Amino acid sequence: MPPLTGLHRREALRLLGAGIALAAGGCSRPDEEILPYIRQPEQLLPGVPARYATALPLSGWARGVHAIAVDGRPIKIEGNPLHPGSRGATDVFLEAAVLDLYDPDRSRAVGERVAGIASWEAFGKAYARPLSEARARGGAGFRLLTGRITSPTLLRQIAALRAAMPEAAWHVHEPLDDAHARAGAALAFGRPVRILPRLEQAEIVVCLEDDPLGPGPDQIRLSAALMERRRDPSRFGRLSVAEGLPTLTGIKADARRAMAPATTGALLVRLANGFGAGLADPALPEAERRFADDILADLRAHHGRAVVLAGEALEPAFHALAHWLNGRLAAPVDGIAPPDRPPDHPPGDLAGLCEDIAAGEVSCLAILGTNPVQTAPADLGFPELLRRVAFSVQVGTHADETAGATHWHLPLAHDLESWSDLRATDGTASLVQPLVRPLYGGRSAHEILALLTGAEARRGYDIVRETWQGAWRQHRRPDDRDFEGWWRRCLHDGTIPGSAAAPVALPEPALPALPPSPAPRDLSLLLTPDPALWDGRSANNAWLQECPHPLTKQVWGNALLLSPGEAARRGVEDGQSVSLTVRGTSLIAPVAVVAGVADGVAGLSLGHGRTRAGRIGTGIGVDGYRLKGAGTGRLVRDVSLTRLDDRREILRTQNSTRIDGETEKLFPRLDLAALAASEPKGDGSDQPTLLAPWTGDADGHAWGMVIDTMACIGCNACVIACQSENNVPVVGPEEVARGRMMHWLRVDLYDSGKPGRIEAGFQPVPCMHCEHAPCEPVCPVAASVHDGEGLNLQVYNRCVGTRFCEANCPYKVRRFNFFGYADGQEYASLGAEPVRAQRNPNVTVRARGVMEKCTYCVQRIATERQAAERDGRPMGEVSTACQSACPTRAIRFGDLNATDSPVAAQRADPRHYALMAELNTRPRTTYLADLRNPVREDRT
Repeated sequence: MPPLTGLHRREALRLLGAGIALAAGGCSRPDEEILPYIRQPEQLLPGVPARYATALPLSGWARGVHAIAVDGRPIKIEGNPLHPGSRGATDVFLEAAVLDLYDPDRSRAVGERVAGIASWEAFGKAYARPLSEARARGGAGFRLLTGRITSPTLLRQIAALRAAMPEAAWHVHEPLDDAHARAGAALAFGRPVRILPRLEQAEIVVCLEDDPLGPGPDQIRLSAALMERRRDPSRFGRLSVAEGLPTLTGIKADARRAMAPATTGALLVRLANGFGAGLADPALPEAERRFADDILADLRAHHGRAVVLAGEALEPAFHALAHWLNGRLAAPVDGIAPPDRPPDHPPGDLAGLCEDIAAGEVSCLAILGTNPVQTAPADLGFPELLRRVAFSVQVGTHADETAGATHWHLPLAHDLESWSDLRATDGTASLVQPLVRPLYGGRSAHEILALLTGAEARRGYDIVRETWQGAWRQHRRPDDRDFEGWWRRCLHDGTIPGSAAAPVALPEPALPALPPSPAPRDLSLLLTPDPALWDGRSANNAWLQECPHPLTKQVWGNALLLSPGEAARRGVEDGQSVSLTVRGTSLIAPVAVVAGVADGVAGLSLGHGRTRAGRIGTGIGVDGYRLKGAGTGRLVRDVSLTRLDDRREILRTQNSTRIDGETEKLFPRLDLAALAASEPKGDGSDQPTLLAPWTGDADGHAWGMVIDTMACIGCNACVIACQSENNVPVVGPEEVARGRMMHWLRVDLYDSGKPGRIEAGFQPVPCMHCEHAPCEPVCPVAASVHDGEGLNLQVYNRCVGTRFCEANCPYKVRRFNFFGYADGQEYASLGAEPVRAQRNPNVTVRARGVMEKCTYCVQRIATERQAAERDGRPMGEVSTACQSACPTRAIRFGDLNATDSPVAAQRADPRHYALMAELNTRPRTTYLADLRNPVREDRT
């Protein structure tokens, strides 16, 4: 494929001049070609946001969203409260999806490896012969490779392909698959089954190398369920975690031990033996034995209200053992038939495809929506095998690494440009509807699959609608009299009623035979999902590249994580380069020394090191897939590490600072047993002051925010939501290296543990909106001012950039535009016209030389005020972008003068405190202290 080229301004304006949204019912399909509208559509009001319910996938699983469009331009993603996969919240991947839509590096045309840019007609002519030959052989030699498929319509199309060409085969390659979990469930129950824990009913949760609060398709559902239960002190329970690398779940744990995966497996055996498993007693160190016994005491005392979860670093037999233990506990878990695994035609895997290619059995290969050249386990040798296929075509949104290795590449439309359907992890189906016509000429997966299988050419809308015309009688309600009304309601709500998978009756889990204990290793490597890039498919998204990793605060790259003890033993320091070698393959990576990593364990996140990601993501970080082996999961045991002399700078948005004796003051932490004796701490308003008391809430409103640090999981959804809502620019790696950032909101990590042990928590820090704001009296031009509702505002067209306000702010929440990051000096491709279409028109795009900061989303307050005045009613609730994104509802915003508002009630909570209240700034942003339930020292 030829290299990507820039978009001509005139072409961009032609493409973006239209942006016509769908009709109000959501049933009309955008035309194939974008054209500017001459007459304003009746459904659209200029400048008024329109919401459309749809769904976006992560590794194939649906999370329901409301996509917000202004004048036909999608500008923001928010959660759909009716969808079980999002519950009205988002994560970083959902928030950043709107930037992917406008990515100027997206594939724009059909490509042929030799000739370069081609046409759909040229591909059809070239493809006719291999397809006809495969059809003549009943499909022999034809292979379809996809990522995880949960779309009922795509599964129906694949079933039709298998019926028409019975000798054809379908294979699935999902880079971050849950293969060990699937195999372990089949081993325990004798058939494929997907296990769904009900954390809202589990008072004791034990995570063994599992991270349910961490990034992934089920993060929103699981974290919301866990934190909602823990808000009730009587059901707070205990979260115990054993893991090799610190995770978001480990940070939130009441009891955590850092240990190698082999030791974690032995701990699970000891737990199972405590319930009569009768397995060989493992050799556990004394500290780990005490940890296991504490967990055993909790499990025995909470029959029916405890669950044990195993992660992908453990082998399938240990997953089966966890299921056996959950059976003894009567754990609150459901089992459903896997929504992505049709029982009548289950797909093969990538290893099976590689075997077929090596045997010369594949003559035509179609790759749909996955990038195996980049993400396949290295020992499969997929790039080399791909060259043996006589005809290959890849379908994707970008001309990525696989597109460069196949004979043909076809542009795939973005999910916000396509009609489709998806299932959530619990089987709930959602309709995917487009907001705009395809910006770059791509086609939907349904349209392209019809082309690849030789089916009749049809619109994606018609293909999806046909699926549900055959199923609506099964899912309709009694009041649904016709299909059209049911279809429109499903589009409006974003879910198909009654489509969730029914729990299956599970047999008694079988006690598995465990594999022999592995030989001791000098170093084990854990390959993990990247908290910002997931599996690398979003590597060209600048918002995600500059999103700080929750624990290391690293941006624009990844690093090899080592514990302080392991780094000292090997003589390496933070930022020093090392060479990792696995099965003869070497990789050079910088070292990040991180507390909480187990000795003998190293960690590396996947998704970086791309060679054809685009102008944003190419060449960023190191490629961990090169060390991944087939069938080994995410644990690599045979690793050798060699110290190198050179150093690589690790870009971080924050540096670690040790503040002896101050952590408890800055980040208070309460034990559950001490909660009853606690009293709320004020905001400092009882301190003496020379300033007059604040009386500026002229219209009776006093906007404020309370953040519950117990519920905050540090996922950064609030950070990206703020960036999307408020046009916060990206500065790029060079500026980060100079210590410059533009995020209006950061999530601080406070660690009060000892060296090698982490006892930490997360504290989001937006602007405090102080009533006695230190930034205001020092501004020589009164650019930092208070409004009539107590908001501390920044008047951009008055600011002259002295930065006195930044120097005088004790919370350090102000950011200075050293360059025109969003106004003529954008990073890489972010100045392209398509990217500008994402910007929120209700928020000013700031020029260089001015100070900017959190505004409490003042534009949303103004919108609600105008609506209240128009309707002649009092103002209702206002939700800031960070609040609406938070999956655990850790952020509450509202009117402090309204006695019935949740934010006012939280200020009377015993855990309430103000950050640095002794300064008497009287902040409107305050906090609830972290709450934990550690094991009592007298319990042995």
